[in-house]
Amino acid sequence: MIPHARPKACDTVTIVGRAHLLGALRRRSRRARELAEEQAALRRVAARVVDGASPAEVFEAVCSEAGRMIRADGAGLGRYESDGTVSTVGGWRRSGGLIPVGTRSPPGEGTLAELILQTRRPGQLRSHAAESGCFAAAARQVGWRSAVGAPIVVDGHLWGVVAVGTTSERPLPPDAEARLAEFTGLIATAIADADSRQELNRLAEEQAALRRVATLVAGGVPAAKLFEGVIGEAGRVVSADVVGLSRYEADGALTVIGGWRESTGYAPIGRRLPLEATPLSRLVFETRRPSRVDSYAGVDGPAADFVREQGLRSSVGVPVIVEGRPWGVVAAHSTSDQPLPPETEERLAEFTDLIAAAIANADSRAELAASRARIVATADATRRRIERDLHDGTQQRLVSLALELRAAQAAVPAELSEHRAELSRTVDGLTSVLDELHEIARGIHPAILAEGGLGPALQTLARRTAIPVKLDMRAEARLPERVEVAAYYVVSEALTNAAKHARAAGADVLVEVCDGTLSVSVRDDGLGGADPTCGSGLIGLKDRAEAIGGEFSLDSPPGAGTALHVELPLDDPTR
Repeated sequence: MIPHARPKACDTVTIVGRAHLLGALRRRSRRARELAEEQAALRRVAARVVDGASPAEVFEAVCSEAGRMIRADGAGLGRYESDGTVSTVGGWRRSGGLIPVGTRSPPGEGTLAELILQTRRPGQLRSHAAESGCFAAAARQVGWRSAVGAPIVVDGHLWGVVAVGTTSERPLPPDAEARLAEFTGLIATAIADADSRQELNRLAEEQAALRRVATLVAGGVPAAKLFEGVIGEAGRVVSADVVGLSRYEADGALTVIGGWRESTGYAPIGRRLPLEATPLSRLVFETRRPSRVDSYAGVDGPAADFVREQGLRSSVGVPVIVEGRPWGVVAAHSTSDQPLPPETEERLAEFTDLIAAAIANADSRAELAASRARIVATADATRRRIERDLHDGTQQRLVSLALELRAAQAAVPAELSEHRAELSRTVDGLTSVLDELHEIARGIHPAILAEGGLGPALQTLARRTAIPVKLDMRAEARLPERVEVAAYYVVSEALTNAAKHARAAGADVLVEVCDGTLSVSVRDDGLGGADPTCGSGLIGLKDRAEAIGGEFSLDSPPGAGTALHVELPLDDPTR
């Protein structure tokens, strides 16, 4: 029997060395696989960025790659905001679906987000039961038992946090923190690129919206259309649920001019409220600065009723300052528990500046229109006074002189026939002067217009015109004086041009009232080719119509006659 050979000491050392070598090889192999996984994950995320994926898609990809790499059950991505809150911008669950994103709240004392914010180092949390904040709420909602997180640092600044968690009692791998930190270090550039692209897209959208509003302002569109465009664009840009535009009144009230809701769009309101019923508007009025109300929980009285009626949770208001005084306020509101972002005031201010410019322009245009109307009214009053002075003064004196001359003519003896003939010629000349003076007075301002109104004045004008005129008068009642005067001179000038310059055989005149507007149309069958810029009286008619808020149009193709149309508002737009 051969005895069992005992191993030599050198053999034992060799066996131990081989074991250490095998262990090192296994560790290196595992680390190589891990590095390969990290590089593959990084390439997949980078590919999403290069392909132009949205920031939300990139953030989701970061979470899913981090969760799978660590063998976790879920992952979340949070971004630290400038106001001290943290937003959930991405999430992933192994079982399917996403962690809820879009929530925003303070990090919360004792939370993983707060720990990483303070230390800027990877950290671990054994339980989320006592945590507060959006990250903890999301973790509890998906059933995380424990989690590890790592900071995302971009250009030396703490951008956010990536956290991975497990829903089982089994802890995450011991090297989870180190691997997650290494991964976030590699992925920070991709996250920054996606976030920067999101900011660029936001700025592009904002600038496009501002350009659209500026176009409305430059175009001088009606106030209602401008306000509709402004608050709709503002609501979409600041991602508000409700936006309102209100005007401060002289008696201390507030008139809600228009409102916009994401779900229903724009709706003019015209509601009048006491300033006390809207605490935000009152605060903006008193301070003349942007203000916000992050919660209406403690509001009572009329303000509480208004807030509940509108379903508002938080608001931001920015004043509309016109010529140094608070004209009104633009308010953006949230109907959710999340307050509006801290940059809302600055972004709203861009729109309120345009509103203020538009209101100032509108006021200037209104003042210009009022000034033009006053000039026209003064000129008309002067014409009436001249006509009255001629009729009551000069004409009457000339008539008296003519009668005296007739009497003198009759008293001349028959044998003084030459003297009688001379007086007769003088009386005839005086009568001719009276007729001319009468025509001049009638051209300055026809007395029949003031006495009988537009209908009789146009009938007289049609009879006196050198060409046949067909008058269709569908406005029998007396109209405002400024409208009757403008309409008369439009018809008078058009008929004069038709008879003297267009060589027309006839003309048609239609006058009617429709929807608070007097419509006057004159058509002739003359030569056409009328041009208001060539010194004719047409440019004066255009100015007269526009001075009282009317519109003037002319269609006069050569050889096809002339059609002139004027719309004159019956209400005074300058009041």
